[in-house]
Amino acid sequence: MQPKILAFAGSTRTQSHNKKLAALAARAAEGAGAQVTLIDLREFPMPFYDGDLEAQSGLPEKAKALKQLMVDHHALLLSCPEYNSSISAVLKNAIDWVSRPQPNEVPAIAFKGKWAALVAASPGNLGGLRGLFTVRQVLTTLGVIVLPTQLAVARAHDAFAEDGSLKDAAQQSTLTGLTGDLVRYAKATVVFS
Repeated sequence: MQPKILAFAGSTRTQSHNKKLAALAARAAEGAGAQVTLIDLREFPMPFYDGDLEAQSGLPEKAKALKQLMVDHHALLLSCPEYNSSISAVLKNAIDWVSRPQPNEVPAIAFKGKWAALVAASPGNLGGLRGLFTVRQVLTTLGVIVLPTQLAVARAHDAFAEDGSLKDAAQQSTLTGLTGDLVRYAKATVVFS
């Protein structure tokens, strides 16, 4: 059985470097044998998390939809922009809403025991590396098994070739290896679940 991987960028900007990287990583994961669902967080607009709003109305419909997608997939492939050395607001907000338990539901059902691979792209010299630390911490707290290898693409405005691949062969190789590892571990999860 093919492992199912949910891929998305933590950005809503149309020309986001991280959306380009998420699409490239998704293709690499498909090439490694996974069934990949690539989504755009712009299609899942949610209000900022507010406990009062949750108490009054429950989870917003788009949060429920994203949560179900995450539950239905074996692994996550996230391309994470760095905003002021940390996680983007849209990604953190999505995680916060999806993490909220519903009645008679296993805590962190959309996260616990899932595998995740993290990549980032940034116009800066560190490639979004500092933001990845925060994303890793948040996901690990929720029970996600985050692969130790990650990719941070610096000077992203000049990092992609016209065909969408990475110009730097070493970075492209790292991405291929990282997604291959994610598929392999997710496949093992499918076998034993």
